[in-house]
Amino acid sequence: MRGTALAAALGAAAVLGIQGMAGGAELTAAPGGEGAAKAYSADAKETGPVEGELHKLALQPKGAGEAVLSRQETQPFGLLGVSWTDPAAELKGTIEARSRDAETGAWSKWIALDPVKPGMDGVRPGAHGSTEPVWVGASNGAEVRISGGGALPAGLELNLVDPGGSAAQAKQGGQKKNAAQKGGAARTAALQAAPAASAATTIDPGPASTAPQPAVVSRAAWGADESLNNEGPLYQTSGKIKAVFVHHTADTQPYDCSQSAAIVRGIHVYHVQTNGWRDLGYNFLVDKCGTIFEGRQGGIDQAIIGAHTFGWNTDTEGIAVLGDYNAGGASAAAQDAVSRIAAYKLGQYDGDMNGTTTLTAGATQTNFFGTAFEVGKQYQFKTLSGHRDGFNTECPGNQLYAQLGSLRASGPAAQLKVGTVNGVPVQPGVDATSDGVLTVGWSTSTASDRIGSFEVLVDGVPAATASGTARTATSIVTSGTHEVQVKANAVNGKTSTTLPVKVVSEVKPAKFTPVTPKRLMDTRSGLGGVPQAKVGAGGTVTLPVAGTNGIPAAGVTAVVLNVTATGPTEPSYVSVFPSGTTRTSASNLNFTPGQTIPNLVVVPMVDGKVSFFNNQGTVDLIADVTGYFTSAGDGATHTNIGPKRLMDTRAGLGVPQGKVGAGGVVTLPVAGTNGIPATGVTAVVLNVTATNPTEPSFVSVYPSGTTRTSASNLNFTPGLTIPNLVVVPVVDGKVSFFNNQGTVDLIADVTGYFTSAGDGASHTNIGPKRLMDTRAGLGVPQGKVGAGGVVTLPVAGTNGIPATGVTAVVLNVTATNPTEPSFVSVYPSGTTRTSASNLNFTPGQTIPNLVVVPVVDGKVSFFNNQGTVDLIADITGYFSK
Repeated sequence: MRGTALAAALGAAAVLGIQGMAGGAELTAAPGGEGAAKAYSADAKETGPVEGELHKLALQPKGAGEAVLSRQETQPFGLLGVSWTDPAAELKGTIEARSRDAETGAWSKWIALDPVKPGMDGVRPGAHGSTEPVWVGASNGAEVRISGGGALPAGLELNLVDPGGSAAQAKQGGQKKNAAQKGGAARTAALQAAPAASAATTIDPGPASTAPQPAVVSRAAWGADESLNNEGPLYQTSGKIKAVFVHHTADTQPYDCSQSAAIVRGIHVYHVQTNGWRDLGYNFLVDKCGTIFEGRQGGIDQAIIGAHTFGWNTDTEGIAVLGDYNAGGASAAAQDAVSRIAAYKLGQYDGDMNGTTTLTAGATQTNFFGTAFEVGKQYQFKTLSGHRDGFNTECPGNQLYAQLGSLRASGPAAQLKVGTVNGVPVQPGVDATSDGVLTVGWSTSTASDRIGSFEVLVDGVPAATASGTARTATSIVTSGTHEVQVKANAVNGKTSTTLPVKVVSEVKPAKFTPVTPKRLMDTRSGLGGVPQAKVGAGGTVTLPVAGTNGIPAAGVTAVVLNVTATGPTEPSYVSVFPSGTTRTSASNLNFTPGQTIPNLVVVPMVDGKVSFFNNQGTVDLIADVTGYFTSAGDGATHTNIGPKRLMDTRAGLGVPQGKVGAGGVVTLPVAGTNGIPATGVTAVVLNVTATNPTEPSFVSVYPSGTTRTSASNLNFTPGLTIPNLVVVPVVDGKVSFFNNQGTVDLIADVTGYFTSAGDGASHTNIGPKRLMDTRAGLGVPQGKVGAGGVVTLPVAGTNGIPATGVTAVVLNVTATNPTEPSFVSVYPSGTTRTSASNLNFTPGQTIPNLVVVPVVDGKVSFFNNQGTVDLIADITGYFSK
């Protein structure tokens, strides 16, 4: 005997003693198979329930406490054990058996069989006394001897289980057929390991888990003969699983993983037909290849009472690893499988695999370590325990038991839950609220050093990312009802996700207030309270905006900045994003060494500041404010117009024909022209393009009738054509354009205006969020836009943008990888494209520009003039009535 452990196996469905054997035939696969396969391997041509067969052979008493089954040929079998009539009768002494290999005819060594004590699956009529079952592989002969035990119980029998469904059965006179085959059904060999719903269709789905449900081979897939189970499952009265006990099946016989389903079927048949249990004892079984099998019926997602750990089956589940793990440990694949299924089950009930819990003893007994338990009393257990922690058994083997410590720390973040939304504790059944800013707080019992990062998910889409040490993150949400979760990404690659919290967001539309363009930040001089130094690779500078330079301290939802990158040392990009939130993949400026690139940015405000991130190299950054949006107080609403060309110095449109000289100014009348009202206009939205410059220079666009400030809008060098969106206040009905050096042609296309009349559209923040990327096929088909080509992007009704009422969207559009000099026009789908352009570029350039484009049919179109180019679009907000 292998000691007290197995001999005292009192636990419900205690240790399945699958012992070492020399047998286990390797047979040639049936026609159509792939090479050699062991008997009882999965057969690729079969599907449906597999009818196993149980053969019983009576042992012959010899007196003096001895009994035998003489060596003899038998029906084919793969698993054996000895049983007797009275489960309360004690069989003392040594019980040994051996088998004959069905292929070679060789007899195995003698194997000691350990008795299972009664009460494994409760007190049941018709239950038998028995030993643990032993998997021996394909065999067709057996021998048993019992000695040294005094009086023997009545009804001693050898039980031989043929689990059926083998690829090549060892049976004289032809291949054995199972019931499904006899009925003409075909069986598929591939075991479908996939998440399965509850087997009991009348039972509500089990609770969601913070850990993902791993792939599990269902009872149907491994061929469970459900005709053996006519009682139905038993559900935990508490409806909870508080702990998981790990077992092994003590099988020292090597097995091929294609045989695992047959082994599980053999255990099932033995537990029901020999032991008289209601079903297979374990809740789950795992093989050395990491395949997880559904054990006791009732549903993978349900809290099922198993028969695995005597006295501790209440509020627990049992996972058995196929094999013997006294001499060697379980494979990495098996350990990972145990970790995943245990994390899933415990995650359904807010359990921590690396924690502790309290269980109530169901029996008075002593465990393997000599710890005494008294029925009805509570005791503390590790949430992931070994069988021997609750019972006097060697199970799950010395080596697997030693691996439980690392297994406990192998799962995803545990007890992960959202605690607060915008500082308010989450209450069951109570919706959280938001005004557009979403600050989520969470907790977990897992140490921070085991977590790589967290993600805040809004409707299943990542909205913010935080470090493994963080417990809060802020993002922006649109109006409407959202499901908010937090996902933890553990260092070991495993993930867990909180249960969803419903957040109802009501974002107040904002109106625009223009301000005279004014420089707020310049890293070259340290203006704005930022360090006087270039922004380094991966560096971020943060600029206080609210409460400065005439911008209100509260109520500001977004600020409009003209941001310029100058003096870059490497190709890079800059992202401008709300301080206090996680930066997204959206970029605002793209540049190469030697360039000076401007771009208008409409950036939401969360904590009153704006952050600027540089990806590579070093670069100086400049920011000029042109206005802000506010949901409090008066402001202007937006009205679409255009895109329509108002000015072109090359043709004398709107202003005199001729380049603008050094220090020169041209002034464009806007109010009362081209559909723009004569009064009430507070600002116009213009796409301004500088082309044919003769010297490095900059252009400033400012309200006519005011003194020009140091703010600039376009920066360029000879040979470049540079566009930039400008939101410029209107003071005397005109807009002025100043050129610093050399000569340059200027073009201005109007896309809309802001009016104090209040009958226009209000602005709502969203993003920054990437909507389109032709490189990846995001939003539009994957592939560059060709010469004369158009791609059309749906916007209304997507990504939190309302399906109706949207008058315009604010997009940061980037052109990259162009093959020829060209331009891109962004215009309302459903309309005729005008001559207005938004981006101009040459091969090798990456050029961004902000676009405020009207929405007519819910879509936006992008036209490329020549060559091919990739286009990217990030949304920052929209206008709606």
